[in-house]
Amino acid sequence: MVKKLLFGFASVALVVASAANSYEVTFHDSVMINGAKVKAGDYKVEFSGNTATIKQGKNVITAPVKVENVDEKYRNNALRIEGSDLQEIRLGGTHTKLVFEKSGVATN
Repeated sequence: MVKKLLFGFASVALVVASAANSYEVTFHDSVMINGAKVKAGDYKVEFSGNTATIKQGKNVITAPVKVENVDEKYRNNALRIEGSDLQEIRLGGTHTKLVFEKSGVATN
């Protein structure tokens, strides 16, 4: 009984921990992420270590990122785009921004 209860708490903690790095973002226009075109729409952005995963249904793109923390908390999600290239995502409600690396090619 104790093992099942402990396993249940561990499972819930894992779900909460994995959800902690998952955010919803909206691209109002198409953007390029390391050479992969991402159409306008609502996406889930997840990150772990130095990799971000952008998902919309079956469409999944992974790209290298640098996770940076700033002093002031971002009020809302914000994107920094140069031309059509996504440079960074500032995650609302956090002190975190994802800076997209230029090296490598995103997987699609």
